[in-house]
Amino acid sequence: MFKSLRERLKFFKKKAADELLEEGDEERRSRPKKKVSKFARKRLGEKRVPLEDLKLVEEEGGLFSKRISEKRLDEVLWELELALLEADVAEPVVEEIKSFVRERLLNAKISRKSDVEEVIEEALRKGIRHVLEGKKLDLEDLIMRGKRPFVIMFVGVNGTGKTTAVAKIAYRLKEMGLSPVIAAADTFRAGAIEQLEKHAERLGTKLIKHRPGADPAAVAYDAIQHAKARGKDVVLIDTAGRMQTNVNLMDEMKKIKRVAEPDLIIFVGDALAGNDAVEQARKFKEAVGIDGAILTKIDADAKGGAALSIAYAVGVPIIYVGTGQGYKDLKEFNPTWMVERIFGEAEA
Repeated sequence: MFKSLRERLKFFKKKAADELLEEGDEERRSRPKKKVSKFARKRLGEKRVPLEDLKLVEEEGGLFSKRISEKRLDEVLWELELALLEADVAEPVVEEIKSFVRERLLNAKISRKSDVEEVIEEALRKGIRHVLEGKKLDLEDLIMRGKRPFVIMFVGVNGTGKTTAVAKIAYRLKEMGLSPVIAAADTFRAGAIEQLEKHAERLGTKLIKHRPGADPAAVAYDAIQHAKARGKDVVLIDTAGRMQTNVNLMDEMKKIKRVAEPDLIIFVGDALAGNDAVEQARKFKEAVGIDGAILTKIDADAKGGAALSIAYAVGVPIIYVGTGQGYKDLKEFNPTWMVERIFGEAEA
């Protein structure tokens, strides 16, 4: 029915406001009539009584003291849970957002329908921002302050855009005035070496490669030695894309880590993969440890669940998001931008 998380949240906000207000009306109609002042009648007119508490107490003077019913709110939040799960938001993240929204709605003061929708949206925004604002990692600052050469190892499964992400990082480093070296340690796929060769040529960056099928750890080692000998600043190691369930290939990844001793390991995940990306990140974290993530294809991500889930469920910061195929299409991750994008206020 809905293609995006934005559409799901918009529908939930309207429906929740209608249902909570409806309960307020029913509760009001079931109460004994009380004397209401002329001022109150004029103010209320024939409109449906607004919600602030749902336990309405009419007082002389026409004002209300109201509180949202916990039982009804929990029923409404079940619909929010479904909306988030359908958008590929991981279950622990769903529970955290629900808890955040529930707490704020129970303590909210609401007087009319527009207030209900405003409070719901504000609670959703803060809940989403809460799960996104975890650990932070300023990669460029870390590199500038780090040792030389600073070694970064990139991991992830096939098809996530990992090799392109390596090239985009190399571009950013050159823009900073640094000298990167790329290690073509994906020796299982000949196409990966050729792809990196084209990127290195366009960027004017040194590429260290071996023949297809060679030991990827040896490629990483040679790249680091070259960087040391030539006074290069950063080594970017592109590893073979492999499924996180392949034990042998994950063992090979561990070997690269032992040999290269990277200063940072970055997981590259596909935003379109949703919960699969979260599970992949978990497995790589268990196998070799990951310090941060790059989320690619965010511009094509309709559901929006992966960005919410990786930061909170996996416990690693999102460093960059990929917004296109160009070298400049790598954006520093910002929780405010992500929240605005979910609510239709920012473009990728």
